[in-house]
Amino acid sequence: MYNYQLSITNYQLPTTKIFKICTLLILFILIFIQPAWAVEPQPQRTVLTLELLQERIASPIVNEGSLTVDLREMEIDLQPENKEFRDNFYKLLQDELQKNGTKPVGLDLSNSIIEGDFIGSDLGLRTPLYAQAIAPIFTETEQNQLELLREVCLQSLAYSVPNSRDCRSLLGKDSTISAQISVFRGSLIFKQTRFKGKLEFNHTFFLQPVEAEAAIFNDITNFKQSRFGRRVSFANANFRNQVNFVGSVFFDEANFKETQFKKNAEFKNTTFEDTANFSDAIFEQLANFTRARWEGTTIFSQVHFLQQTQFTKANFQELIFFQETNFTQSVIFREAQFNLPVNMRGASILNQADFSDAVFAKGAYLNVPSLIFNSDKAKILGNPGEIGFMLRVPRFSGNQNVLRNLIQNFRQLQQISDANELEYSKQRLYLNYLTRRLVNANINDASQKRLIDLGFSKIQAEAIIKRRQTEPFQVKNELLTLADIDEEIFTQLASRFVVAQTLTPVKWLLQIWEWFALSLLLLLSGYGTNFYLVFGVGIIAIAFFSLLFWLVDRFRRLHPNRIVPTAYETTWMLGSFFISMLFGLIAIFRNTPQPLLTLACMTVIIIPLPAFLLFRLYREGRYHDLMETSYFTEDGTFRQLRLLIGRLPVIPRYELFRDRYLPLLWNRRWNWLNYYDFSLNNLLKLGFNDVRLRDEHLPGIISTLAWYQWSLGILYITLVLWTLSRTIPGLNLLIYLK
Repeated sequence: MYNYQLSITNYQLPTTKIFKICTLLILFILIFIQPAWAVEPQPQRTVLTLELLQERIASPIVNEGSLTVDLREMEIDLQPENKEFRDNFYKLLQDELQKNGTKPVGLDLSNSIIEGDFIGSDLGLRTPLYAQAIAPIFTETEQNQLELLREVCLQSLAYSVPNSRDCRSLLGKDSTISAQISVFRGSLIFKQTRFKGKLEFNHTFFLQPVEAEAAIFNDITNFKQSRFGRRVSFANANFRNQVNFVGSVFFDEANFKETQFKKNAEFKNTTFEDTANFSDAIFEQLANFTRARWEGTTIFSQVHFLQQTQFTKANFQELIFFQETNFTQSVIFREAQFNLPVNMRGASILNQADFSDAVFAKGAYLNVPSLIFNSDKAKILGNPGEIGFMLRVPRFSGNQNVLRNLIQNFRQLQQISDANELEYSKQRLYLNYLTRRLVNANINDASQKRLIDLGFSKIQAEAIIKRRQTEPFQVKNELLTLADIDEEIFTQLASRFVVAQTLTPVKWLLQIWEWFALSLLLLLSGYGTNFYLVFGVGIIAIAFFSLLFWLVDRFRRLHPNRIVPTAYETTWMLGSFFISMLFGLIAIFRNTPQPLLTLACMTVIIIPLPAFLLFRLYREGRYHDLMETSYFTEDGTFRQLRLLIGRLPVIPRYELFRDRYLPLLWNRRWNWLNYYDFSLNNLLKLGFNDVRLRDEHLPGIISTLAWYQWSLGILYITLVLWTLSRTIPGLNLLIYLK
């Protein structure tokens, strides 16, 4: 038995080794040896000779209605070693492309390989640009295009475009050598063309489209101060060396979609008059858009900026899209101008984003939902008191971490106002979320009738109920997995329901309380982020209760014997009340986006109960044994320690303060200020209370009124201290920094 097992083992071992060897061999073949069917087919290129060039020039093809010299799928040698061919190449093309005819001729180099430097600007028609020289050379359509350049120069005097030679010449009247420009009248096609040397189109005006999709530029590419009169496309192009578009103007659509920039990409002082699309592009080195002007929609969605990106002093006139854009290194928007919102949904800021001195027009802001940003590793910079107001998030769900990191970013930078603004936005969004949670139907527990009332059909409602019985819904989009619910009905009803866990009665009551408390904090203090709002609320409360105490103490009765204050005292009391209320209203209206709701909230808190007590007081009658005496007394014991307003108008009857409690005198000029003193002390409990209630002759209604204000005062002091802790920089460091 033993020998039998051993023989089997000895037999299987070689088989295993052979299997392993065969497996490795197959993997090697698959990885390193590509079969013929897997190799991308390469076009059969023809070496360009002078005879072939002359033939192609003599018989141009028609491409999209325009005559074009067909040099597709050619190998063109323009190296210095082939000087004779190179010179004749330029001369023959110049003679053809620079004809002063009514039908411009284009050039098609698609799928060709260009050896050596390609000086494309030499192929254009050299001409001065001042107005008197343009007319006899170009057609009417071309003259209109050149005139458009003059308008751009006139509109851009504040930027660097007028510093270019063509703008100076257009704005002047004299022809000079420096005022000349190379005008390319026909279309230029570089589709899948490979330039192994430098490409030069410096100071060139392209009157027709430029198509360079999937072109490869191995060396320096120069389009400095070029002008593109029609659409231009560098989609899927590969710039393996530095590319220069400094001072260029794109009058039509500019397409750089999925373009790769291996080295520095210079777009400094460039003007985009129409849509500029850089979506899915990759910038591996510096991307310089300093002073660039964007007149149309700007698209940088899903772009990868691997090194520093500069938009310093750029001007964005239309919408800007940075959706899911990756900023690996710093991005600079210093002194940039934004006229419309900037969409940065899902963008990644991994280093630093600088918006210092950036100007946002009315209605412009930074939309940053789902922003990938870690305040411990990256920073967002901007003007204190401004940048925080420009960051917007449309909804709370899914953006909790975004808001938390943004708040922490500005607290670490000691930009408290910006952090507070974002904190307020966060809590306001959370309040909206709670409101929808409490009001809207929950898809996980709504009855069939409720679902039908929302707009679902009976079949759809049954499908929803059947699905949630097995597994509750987690997000709204899970409804689209049901066969009976299409995207149209989902879009119509998405705002009418929520997806959340089913609430028990206790949890529902807790959420009601949370909603109520959060509403009060937002309306009365901006969730502890606005001290001026809290100050305005306090002024109104103090003035209101001061008036109540004055009415209680001074308007004793009208019948049978009138006991009312003098006209002088009434005028000063009512005048001071309205002035105080005015200051409080100004503070509220200037520091909250919903001042009417804040006032409504205050009205509900401070008016109903005091008004009811005052009504009961006058209904029961204002009679007692000391009808000519005040309900309140003043404490003169610690008068010298007082710092409140009561020290100024109230003069103690006795110099040595031997009597501790003195009745309030009615015959003093500033006696009405004592009611503000009492209201202030009763609300805030500051200092030593000068004014007290006469307990031995005090009706219970008046005592209730005083105690009610005192209870509100405890809440108000808590609100004040909490707000101060969030608005004073030093306390912010202690509370919020890790």
